[in-house]
Amino acid sequence: MIMDNKNDLDIEKLQDELARVNKKLKFHQSLRTTFFGLLVVAAVIILLATLYLPVLRIYGSSMTPALKEGDIVIALKNKNYDRGDIIGLYYGNKLLVKRIVAKPGEEIDFDANGNVYVDNKVLKEDYTENKAYGDVTIRLPYKVAEERYFVLGDHRDTSVDSRNKVLGALPQDQIIGKIVFRVWPLAGFGRIK
Repeated sequence: MIMDNKNDLDIEKLQDELARVNKKLKFHQSLRTTFFGLLVVAAVIILLATLYLPVLRIYGSSMTPALKEGDIVIALKNKNYDRGDIIGLYYGNKLLVKRIVAKPGEEIDFDANGNVYVDNKVLKEDYTENKAYGDVTIRLPYKVAEERYFVLGDHRDTSVDSRNKVLGALPQDQIIGKIVFRVWPLAGFGRIK
């Protein structure tokens, strides 16, 4: 009988140890499954952000006062852009942010004071505090080609934009997307107009 009790104790210890090991294995399996699930979700979010909602950081002062250096914004990829939209675009190896002032087929001109005319009508520009003729090297009046957009910075003294032959009117495939939301700094958090 004493032997039976010892065997019973050994079996109980063995069962307890087996239960502990199984619990530990289930915990590690659950932890691994959770980790890989979160990894897949993060990869999908990064892919979607890259393809549809790029996050951009503003460098320079060409878009002040609407956007300031250091602002972090979200762009929305789109195929239709309107006059007044602020867009992110690629130029060479640089990322630029500008405002669309003329669409395909429109004619643009400037006067000596920096006022913009689209199809012979003065463009109302409440968003700019600093109109300037700037560095114009294109021939005026300028007709915007099909599938291209004429863009200007809001701070015209410092902006290199479509007024210069170096950049010119932009083809749509260089546009990253419309800047729609500022996420940083928190004081400026919100929709961009």
